[in-house]
Amino acid sequence: MTIEFDYNTARPQLPIPEYGRHVQRMVDLCMEEADRGKRTKMARAIVQTIGKLNPQLRSNADSERTLWDHLHVMAGYNLDVDGPYPRPSAEERAAKPAAVAYPKTDIRFGHYGKLVERMVAECTAMEEGPAKAAFTLAIANQLKKQFLTWNRDSVGDGAIAKDLLELSKGKLRLAPDQQLTSAEAILQAQRNGPRNAVDPVRKRHGNNGNGKKRRRNKKNRH
Repeated sequence: MTIEFDYNTARPQLPIPEYGRHVQRMVDLCMEEADRGKRTKMARAIVQTIGKLNPQLRSNADSERTLWDHLHVMAGYNLDVDGPYPRPSAEERAAKPAAVAYPKTDIRFGHYGKLVERMVAECTAMEEGPAKAAFTLAIANQLKKQFLTWNRDSVGDGAIAKDLLELSKGKLRLAPDQQLTSAEAILQAQRNGPRNAVDPVRKRHGNNGNGKKRRRNKKNRH
């Protein structure tokens, strides 16, 4: 005797597999109902059911419409009921979204990034004076930090000054005796990172409130 097994691979493909075949059978029964009023009640019951199977949609403002759209998809866009939303079409579902327009800008030094170039442009527009000199020094240190982020080898201040001069088209120059932050200090800060930064409150009072305990004990002694 030959036993024939009913495999899912031999069954029709589900339009939305996430809901399973039981929900698809409910939709098929709804499609077979001749009375429009009963068919609409069945459709609303199915929407409530798939809403419970898809609770993450509750945070979406259009969750109910999405569920009704899913119902129409499972019905092959042929379900005629009195729903709260217009029936979608297969063309709308197959339509691809418009391509996102990304800005296309040329970056002279990719490892410095576009923000650094904007900083250089702002600095070159400033009037000569101590503020501009301080801003120029800050940009140079940022260039060195960005350089060491992608290249762990040490970099000389002369190379940074040359890149700054090129980025600013010759308008920003460091003083001949100007020294930047050392590469060792920058690399050490990058290795430590924000997770290892010392909390100033804990550093002042000690871990686990030991500082408060010491002050309280000192007060009791007096």
